Amino acid sequence: MAAGNLIDGRVIAEQIHAETAQRVWALKSRGIEPKQVFVRVGEDPASKVYVGMKEKTSARLGIASETRVLPETTTEADLLAIIGQLNADRSVHGILVQAPLPKHISESRVFAAVAPDKDVDGFHPINVGKLMLGDETGFRPCTPAGVHELLIRSNVKIAGAGVVVLGRGNIVGKPMAAILCQKSHHADATVTICHSRTGDVADHCRRADIVIAAMGVPEFVKADMVKPGAVVIDVGVNRIADSSAKNGSRLVGDVDFTRVQPIAGLITPNPGGVGPMTIAMLLANTTRAAELATR
Repeated sequence: MAAGNLIDGRVIAEQIHAETAQRVWALKSRGIEPKQVFVRVGEDPASKVYVGMKEKTSARLGIASETRVLPETTTEADLLAIIGQLNADRSVHGILVQAPLPKHISESRVFAAVAPDKDVDGFHPINVGKLMLGDETGFRPCTPAGVHELLIRSNVKIAGAGVVVLGRGNIVGKPMAAILCQKSHHADATVTICHSRTGDVADHCRRADIVIAAMGVPEFVKADMVKPGAVVIDVGVNRIADSSAKNGSRLVGDVDFTRVQPIAGLITPNPGGVGPMTIAMLLANTTRAAELATR
């Protein structure tokens, strides 16, 4: 099938950015400047790239941003103290602690330390609980929220659809399932979560109207696992060896895109699918945090 079945995350992310920029302008017209602070511990190359992209897009939309770069040797207590200071700073509306953190720091304790009303990543237990309860006053995690927007804005029928989510992680898999199974508008799906202990994953996928791959396994979803006409969303980011590439490796998703695309009704490319949406939802969350803080 031709490129006509691609869900272009870059285009949809720009639609959301335009909406966010209007909201930022409305806040600034009232003398309020939305601001977020990124906290990065260590020099993980991918983290540096991700934070840089978020900073650049924030500036384009008029959202103030600041990055606190801490050494790899930073203690958990010191990091928690910095988060406490940011929680108390009324000029800061959003706090994002970039994962991964060094092994001696507990990600769960750090995420729980961020004030729920500044938790624009949606990882605080209160926001996780609100998501599970269908309480829309919380912040949703950015990647699954972005996938949801891709489906909505691509006019994918979610209500009554059979959805397979590949992966049960706390960042994508579990919240993705929670979003889609809610009794609410643009939800009401029947969701199956498949993981490393699931028997015959391929059989589950073949029955699905929507497949969302977030396992972290390169090109796991093959053509014979997809029902003709199904919607396929690839969340995976994996680096594999490639002697023909300049640096000896290349990035691929969790879907064997070349072979699955001709079968799928709609499919996200990788890159250019889910990735841009994650940043779009983060900045929308930060803007919402600023709106809520000034009510």
